[in-house]
Amino acid sequence: MPGENCLDRTGEIYSTDKSVWMQGRCAWTYAYLCHLYGKRDEWMNASKSCLDFLENYCINPAAHGRLYFTVTEDGRPLRQRRYCFSEGFYAIANAEYYGLTGEKVFLERARRAYELIYQLNNGLIQDPTGLGPKTIPETRTTRALADPMIYLNIISILRRVDPEHKEEYDQRSEECVHAIVKYHYHPELRCTLESVAPDGQTELGYTAGRVVNPGHDIECSWFMMEEANYRNDQALHATAQQIFRNAIEAGWDEEYGGLLYFIDCLGKPTEAYEHDMKLWWPHNEILIASLMAYRDTKDPYYLNWFEKTWSTAKRILRMRNTANGTDICGGTESRPCLRPREVPSKVRSTCLAACRWRTNCWAIFCRSESKGPLSNEKPLSSYSRCSYGPVPPVFDWLVSPKWHS
Repeated sequence: MPGENCLDRTGEIYSTDKSVWMQGRCAWTYAYLCHLYGKRDEWMNASKSCLDFLENYCINPAAHGRLYFTVTEDGRPLRQRRYCFSEGFYAIANAEYYGLTGEKVFLERARRAYELIYQLNNGLIQDPTGLGPKTIPETRTTRALADPMIYLNIISILRRVDPEHKEEYDQRSEECVHAIVKYHYHPELRCTLESVAPDGQTELGYTAGRVVNPGHDIECSWFMMEEANYRNDQALHATAQQIFRNAIEAGWDEEYGGLLYFIDCLGKPTEAYEHDMKLWWPHNEILIASLMAYRDTKDPYYLNWFEKTWSTAKRILRMRNTANGTDICGGTESRPCLRPREVPSKVRSTCLAACRWRTNCWAIFCRSESKGPLSNEKPLSSYSRCSYGPVPPVFDWLVSPKWHS
């Protein structure tokens, strides 16, 4: 059965259930590797395998094209969630594959999901899953940072491969940036809040209204830096830098190292049990964002954070593969205990997150010398393939047949 499975630290399958998010992330990762390094049959096949699985098994026909959250090994639905991130990863995967092949069916799929997300995020349609909002809307309605933030990233990929709709993409990216800056970014609190009132007012009387996810904010910062570079907008770039600074300075654990998962914007107790865990993906976001900011500004502040994070990640998040003595990415660490604790469900996603940061950082490094601050990005296809250097070996490990059994 095609698609992606869950692997442990030795590369063995430990669960046959399949995450729909990861089908889209895998498909995008392999396609983007081909975009950067040139097409390889094994990467193209891996991407297409995940795309086929998504199309054949992960779309809920009773919910007008909404995607499931998890399915069984053979594609039977397990969970449906209200959030539309399965659709987001489906969209970027199909868009990236279209950029490689030019086959219109993949662009049509990407744009269909992109439009569905827009309508759901903006309340233009009722959620066809029937799940409704997380809280009773008559009592409390809020807006979530994740919606405009992830949509901004989706737009950036579609705009690159589909210039025909540039004007629409530009308009919607402006809406995303406006929502982030106007509603969620609160410089008076030195943070970017996950949840606010519909008009952007803070709701600090209860814990959910005070939640800051530093990794999310840092991820958001580099999405905004990309948009600022596209527009040549120095003010937007400065705001993105401040979002990065606020998040990393508030969220970094000075005692034990690493970025905390959640913090309270007023320093009060956090509700989430996992608030002090150190996961791979937020550290990946630091590595991307800090290097991108350093490339654009040449401010050593950002390079220092890159080096500090990389050193910390190697110390507390690296797992040793006891079978062959090699290191792989994965696991978590929780304070105050400094012993790494493997969380198996994170191994597959963190490996791909590491590939995202490695691929992005590779490209940033190789373009930094010839690219001035805030200059418009050239299409990646305009750079020599060899300018990215040798392909990191972790990418070959990721196309092991065990991932697609």
